Amino acid sequence: MLVQELELKKKLLQECVRVLNLQIKAAKDAMDEAQESANEHQGAIEDKFESFREACHIQRDMYARQLDELMTTMANLRRINATKQNHEVTLGSVVLTELQNYFIGVSLGEIKVEGDSFYAISGMSPIYKAMAGKTTGDTFVFRDKAYKILQVF
Repeated sequence: MLVQELELKKKLLQECVRVLNLQIKAAKDAMDEAQESANEHQGAIEDKFESFREACHIQRDMYARQLDELMTTMANLRRINATKQNHEVTLGSVVLTELQNYFIGVSLGEIKVEGDSFYAISGMSPIYKAMAGKTTGDTFVFRDKAYKILQVF
């Protein structure tokens, strides 16, 4: 059973990396597009297009910040060891409950692996804080709902 669990954890990690890479590419593309729009209007009637260019630069900077955050998220994801068996809820754990399944790493929302849904959540999320340190068989309460932990690995 341990091999299957670690294989699932590895697939969850790979799916998170794939989703994050798509988000990084989208942010880079949007940033480049905003820069190109600003550059295209260089020689135009200066005063009229100055505010447009400025808006493009603001947009580019916004995407640059988004890209920076995504790169930090990727660095956090890369710190997870998919070959480590976790016995309590901590970074890198897969947590199966009666209500939902979780992968503790970075906040990416719902991801699907082998037809099953998992919520990729970060160590900063309120639900993680409610379950941190718990083990198989423990319960925790989040938003007035009781969750029973079926398995942690």
